[in-house]
Amino acid sequence: MEMMDINWKLARKKNALHIRATMIHAIRGFFIDRDYLEVETPSRIPGPAPECNIDAIPSDGWFLHTSPELCMKRLLAAGYPRIFQIPKCFRGGERGTLHIPEFTLLEWYKSGIDYFRMMGECEELIVHVARSLGHEGKIDYRGRGIDIQTPWERISVKNAFRRYSSVSLERALENNRFDEIMVSEIEPNLGKEGPAFLYDYPVVLGALARVKKKDPGVAERFELYMGGLELANAFSELTDAAEQRARFEEEQKNRSVSGKAPYPMPEKFLSELTNMPESSGIALGVDRLAMIFTNSESIDDVVTFTPEEL
Repeated sequence: MEMMDINWKLARKKNALHIRATMIHAIRGFFIDRDYLEVETPSRIPGPAPECNIDAIPSDGWFLHTSPELCMKRLLAAGYPRIFQIPKCFRGGERGTLHIPEFTLLEWYKSGIDYFRMMGECEELIVHVARSLGHEGKIDYRGRGIDIQTPWERISVKNAFRRYSSVSLERALENNRFDEIMVSEIEPNLGKEGPAFLYDYPVVLGALARVKKKDPGVAERFELYMGGLELANAFSELTDAAEQRARFEEEQKNRSVSGKAPYPMPEKFLSELTNMPESSGIALGVDRLAMIFTNSESIDDVVTFTPEEL
């Protein structure tokens, strides 16, 4: 029988896929050793958390989840204190060198801690993964050495705008340019020499994060950057159901103004939210982390198949 031509594009990914597999094994081991329960929640849900800038993909009257957040928080509320998951997630209209419609997310939650303690656990995880791949001290990424020795830089959103932005944080919010300035002026400067946590987001961008008691203008949210790449998004979790409903309703209005259909309100999540203990949660992009550890320019290089190859 005559052999078919080998798919060389797929074959060339072999080393990257081996690194990715080792990385995921290390992630799993990290959490199992710390008494986390690995959980699996449904990929199809009645509706995601309403967010204007994230579009869920319809699936037979429901939606493919954009993250496992709502279901995992219901588990927290039901008495599961330490949980993690590495699911496939789905978002419509996202395609580029850093985005793909079907992607892999690591999400974990721990009760009894706030977002600053979550930063520490995030540091421990990535250092653990790096060591499992033979990295000590620095990771080479895009011609630059990223020093992963802890503690990592922590910079507030306010200070990042002062340091890197051509306009003030207040002006960016007034003119609806926050995301634009973040992408073009601030993010490229974050995590260049070593990983950096960007924290204390304006409360209007708090999503599902609680308000900071000492500064009610900000929410206890952080994002992690390495080599200018956004890797993770985390919160001290909001447990006030009335406030969370108000935020969801505002996002539904924003979706309508943008010409997007609103999502069904996640009533079961809201009804159980008051049972959720003080906790912190984080979502980390596994594909992007694989880009760092394989020194890849594109997300296409670290996934088996892109949509265009199917």
